[in-house]
Amino acid sequence: MSKTASACMIVRAPATKAFQAFADPAVTTRFWYSKSSGPMVSGATLRWEWETYGASAEVHVKEVDEGRLIRFEWGNYEQPTTVELKFTPRTADATFVEVTETGFTGSDDDAFQWVNDTVGGFTTALCAMKALLEHGIELNAVPDHHPV
Repeated sequence: MSKTASACMIVRAPATKAFQAFADPAVTTRFWYSKSSGPMVSGATLRWEWETYGASAEVHVKEVDEGRLIRFEWGNYEQPTTVELKFTPRTADATFVEVTETGFTGSDDDAFQWVNDTVGGFTTALCAMKALLEHGIELNAVPDHHPV
């Protein structure tokens, strides 16, 4: 059975703006990770950092369809997972943002923990992005999620 984690939310912003929030680290660092080695472009290998946690991830961008889709691999280096970000316009000023992560391996307990963490993490990032794009508020939700 394939294990999949997903989180989604309507963001009241045009699809191009919601897409840019994840593609451009100048925006993404305001709601998700604290540093990136570059923008989300097809073929890029990036390093993302969450300085609050002393954590980082290597990200391999597999596909970018401007304003619609970003697909990348990250995580476990022996068996990375695939994340897909889809941006579907609902109206001119509202976008349905879907995040799906697949490729979890290991025991059922390990996969359950990973899926649970992923859903919580992406939901937190989506809420923080929504606050930023809709109200110009930087929630600091990600760095405050698991204080050290």
